[in-house]
Amino acid sequence: MTRRPLFLLSIALTLPLAAKELPPRPSVADVVKAAPDSAWRPLDPQNTLYLEIPAGRVVIELAPVFAPNHAANIRALVRDGYFDGLAILRAQDNYVVQWGDPDEDKPRALKTAKAALPGEFTIPLRNDTAFTRLPDRDGYAPQVGHSNGFPSARDPKTGQAWLAHCYGMVGVGRDTGADSGNGGALYAVIGQAPRQLDRNITVVGRVVDGMPLLSVLPRGPGPMGFYDRAEQRVPVASVKLAADVPEVQRARWEVMRTDSASFKAVAEAQRNRGGPWTKVAAGHVDLCNVPIPVRQRSAE
Repeated sequence: MTRRPLFLLSIALTLPLAAKELPPRPSVADVVKAAPDSAWRPLDPQNTLYLEIPAGRVVIELAPVFAPNHAANIRALVRDGYFDGLAILRAQDNYVVQWGDPDEDKPRALKTAKAALPGEFTIPLRNDTAFTRLPDRDGYAPQVGHSNGFPSARDPKTGQAWLAHCYGMVGVGRDTGADSGNGGALYAVIGQAPRQLDRNITVVGRVVDGMPLLSVLPRGPGPMGFYDRAEQRVPVASVKLAADVPEVQRARWEVMRTDSASFKAVAEAQRNRGGPWTKVAAGHVDLCNVPIPVRQRSAE
């Protein structure tokens, strides 16, 4: 009987094992493609904004459950034509794009909208009746998940719920005072989720379509990404409510229902990716890395 030399056996034991291919699992794209019509909901025209800039249209869905007063005031600002002819003032790398009135010394007069509102940083937990919890731990909140298409968080001990600052979320700019914002200055998150802002700013919705138009804007050279000169600013042609736009001109977007089995499968597909490329499934997903699928409805 021939024995293997001891040093060869040692080498054999230290050789890395070949990566084991994970079993096939459906991808996010697979789940979205297979989702039934019942897993989708249309945008409410009364809570959908069209931000028109030179590059195209940005579609924003408001979240009145989490910020009812600010959502109502933004609708008033829009219907008063407040945003028309204003500008994108700021594009800060890995942070936010912000739009509003560039003339702080002589701001536009308000018609029906309020000049300031108390901050709506959180709501009573009981008001968030559409919460679907993620099983993964989060560093910013005891519980995280999704509420009717928006990434959200909650704390059962304090009885509070709030929206999270994930990519594409839209918030209300303010000064130091918690009641110094009214929705006339808005921003969209374009960077790695600044969750430290949670519960410190009123979050009013999220961009459903058009994020590439915002995320590629030239970064402002001034402090905090503000544009130094007027010619650097991006003009805002108009902001309109979908309900006030002729139906033939509306964007026909639908959002996957985050309380649906399909969305739970999306989160699971993101948590545990399979297939030949993935060698190690994470078994975990961050709140802001769960995609919220949208689709365009076909013309009826």
